[in-house]
Amino acid sequence: MSEAATTTARSAGLIACTRCCRVFAPGTELCSRCGAPLSSRDARALQRVWAWWFAGLIVYVPANIYPMLITRTLVFSSESTIIGGVIELASHGDIFVALVVFTASILIPVGKFLAIGFLALSIEKRRFMDEHAQHRLHAVVEFIGRWSMIDVFVVAIVTSLVRFDAVATINPGIAAISFALSVAFTMLAAQSFDPRTIWDE
Repeated sequence: MSEAATTTARSAGLIACTRCCRVFAPGTELCSRCGAPLSSRDARALQRVWAWWFAGLIVYVPANIYPMLITRTLVFSSESTIIGGVIELASHGDIFVALVVFTASILIPVGKFLAIGFLALSIEKRRFMDEHAQHRLHAVVEFIGRWSMIDVFVVAIVTSLVRFDAVATINPGIAAISFALSVAFTMLAAQSFDPRTIWDE
């Protein structure tokens, strides 16, 4: 179907439910099928996207600068950042684990920042890619969001297992908190994005 022939609920003077996709006449406040509140568009949705996006970016910086893990033994103490941990794992031959940590801690967060920012800019500037590609990109961002906390889970598991106080202790550093906040903020940014605006003229 060509772009000129595409008819959306908004162009037809209707309001679509974001939960079950049923359409209603203007003025309807609740969806009769699923009970969700109905609204054509939220004028502040894009502002919330940028607010959460910048908040996530701000806390992502200390997540990469400060230590993620702090290891203390009887004879020494060491601190590992995300990149430092990846390099150390690779140097010990744990290439697969290093790739997993690098993907979960660097590639996925940076990819989410780029994708969310690109989607927000494509709505404001009109238009860097076609609507179908933008919708697929939004679906990818929503999908990978569930895997973004894997690095924090690894830190939690390691610190709970290695608790030999007489020999060694491993504690999470401030970067773990910053990284968790960054993931939460980017998830909120993705959820604040209204995919219906992709199809608006």
